[in-house]
Amino acid sequence: MMTQTEQDLYPSRQRAEPEWLERRDPVVHGQAGQEPPVDRALIEQFVRDGFIVLEDVFSPEEVKDLVREADALRERGGLIPESRITERGMEGAEAVRSVFAPHRQSEVFERLASDERLSGLARFILGDEVYIHQSRINYKPAFRGKDFYWHSDFETWHTEDGMPRMRAISMSVMLTDNHPQSGPTMFMPGSHMNYVTCVGETPDDHYRASLKKQEYGVPDGESLTKLAKEGGIVGPAPKAGSVVIFDCNTMHGSNSNITPYERINAFFVFNSWANRLVDPFGETRPRPEFVAHRQVKEPIRPLKAPQSRTTGGQ
Repeated sequence: MMTQTEQDLYPSRQRAEPEWLERRDPVVHGQAGQEPPVDRALIEQFVRDGFIVLEDVFSPEEVKDLVREADALRERGGLIPESRITERGMEGAEAVRSVFAPHRQSEVFERLASDERLSGLARFILGDEVYIHQSRINYKPAFRGKDFYWHSDFETWHTEDGMPRMRAISMSVMLTDNHPQSGPTMFMPGSHMNYVTCVGETPDDHYRASLKKQEYGVPDGESLTKLAKEGGIVGPAPKAGSVVIFDCNTMHGSNSNITPYERINAFFVFNSWANRLVDPFGETRPRPEFVAHRQVKEPIRPLKAPQSRTTGGQ
């Protein structure tokens, strides 16, 4: 971990009232004239809306292998203490909300994180070598899956982890078909261009509660209403094998799943190598390594493309 030497361009949880700060970083850092690995219209849409959906990125055979491994991690738990998060007030495999750091606990997900279909696009968007800041498998079980309230990931990563700039993106690989009724992730298009600060001092070890339900670092209702009026709310529900990509500052959230349809996705945060973490800007203790990867016990390194495809399914 690097020590805190950078100016805090995005202060949050410091004032009694929320503020809207202008974004100080580009959305796409790729070099002018460089050909993107996807259609340029998709890159333009990403710049405008803060998210895109790529259909049919992974084959049914690949998805089947990934689901098998995701189920295994849910059943047995990972190798890292505390990385298996259950829903509030629930226990057992059926109540698992997330398994964090799967790429450090499974060769299958390690290969997926490095897959050029993901990491290559991340390098283009971020204009740099990349590494995994955070990964997890999100399970939203049928009838039991709880909501994720509206939030900007960057607000938390900046305040609680020490991510200096908006130079990170998230990629969510759909491992099951999504349905509009089963709590898919919703986005507010264009919200990534403004930084909405939050109110309330962050308690130490906030992660223990926030991984189940976040109560600090959540935006105020007035700001959310304004963002929704300006850009609307979109809830894409792509099929298995698709990938949803969104900017680190895009406002998003999801409802509970009270349907019979389980929803599983593999979630990876790609951060620019030049944007590695410093001390948390909220002046709290850093969150654990399984939540925010640092150069502590296991040095982080830029991702390299694997020698073979993701799961051997093709």
